[in-house]
Amino acid sequence: MRKNKFAAAALLAAATLTLSACGSGSGDGGSPVAVVSADATRQAATVLDQPFDKPGLVLTDTHGKKYDLRKETAGRPTLIYFGYTHCPDICPLTMNNIAVAKKALPAAEQAKLRVVFVTTDPQRDTPAELGKWLKGIDPQFIGLTGDFTAVQAGARTLGISIEPTSKDKNGKTVSVHGTQVIAFSPKTDGGYVLYGQDATVDDYTKDLPKLIKGAKP
Repeated sequence: MRKNKFAAAALLAAATLTLSACGSGSGDGGSPVAVVSADATRQAATVLDQPFDKPGLVLTDTHGKKYDLRKETAGRPTLIYFGYTHCPDICPLTMNNIAVAKKALPAAEQAKLRVVFVTTDPQRDTPAELGKWLKGIDPQFIGLTGDFTAVQAGARTLGISIEPTSKDKNGKTVSVHGTQVIAFSPKTDGGYVLYGQDATVDDYTKDLPKLIKGAKP
């Protein structure tokens, strides 16, 4: 795995430029996504020299209850991703890759891990819709929705840019958002490892046992 360390300022600038335009004209969540095997020569994880603070987000979970991100995930290995359920490609692929890798962990380690999916499209991603979508990937994953401005501000603290959902010239609904996954240490609650959209099942399978312990991948 990649162990290059970037200065926080440089990382922030690079991360905010890593955006993906996801569009869907059908309004459904798309078909099941096939997972991707890793290229042994490719490096996926970036260990940060200055970890991010966990966003102070208080949103609504898939049960319609208030969820305080910092409080609920304190002292637990946590992966955070910002995306939306109508995304036809990168969002479901990323979540499926993490889900497959998670299943390779012993049951006790699976129970420790928190995987949090924060919607960038709260107008359509109601608690019920989020719950239905995540149930098909991993019922233990946590889905959060709420005020877009709050979500956008929380993502920005991690160097992740998201824009309001809009229509493209063909009338398709499009959400533009950063595609990074940030891993938070159970020891410090700091976001110390960043994964790009090319991270695969094999990458997460190799790294999750270390991330569970707060170790560097």
